[in-house]
Amino acid sequence: QVQLVESGGGLVQPGGSLRLSCVASRSIFSANVMGWYRQAPGKQRELVAYIGSGGTTLYADSVKGRFLISRDNAKNTVYLQMNSLKSEDTAVYYCNKVPPGPYWGEGTLVTVSS
Repeated sequence: QVQLVESGGGLVQPGGSLRLSCVASRSIFSANVMGWYRQAPGKQRELVAYIGSGGTTLYADSVKGRFLISRDNAKNTVYLQMNSLKSEDTAVYYCNKVPPGPYWGEGTLVTVSS
């Protein structure tokens, strides 16, 4: 069964931190590059970070130095530690393979506001 379940979003003040989690079905997670994507209101979905099965990572310039992606292969889980959050980080965050498959989870909403 295909499954992507994101969690950990919420309301945070600028400069704050959040940690997102995503549990994926084994068919999606195993041996795949996994990524975190986000979609802000009125904008297209974008890839913000990805991690290979061996731990290689890459970040969008907009989050480099602030976000950290990691994965636990035993738990089919990928994480996104978000620090120094800015208002422009407000979006619904999703995880998926890179490149993404056709199935998407519901995402988790991150709102950065004072």
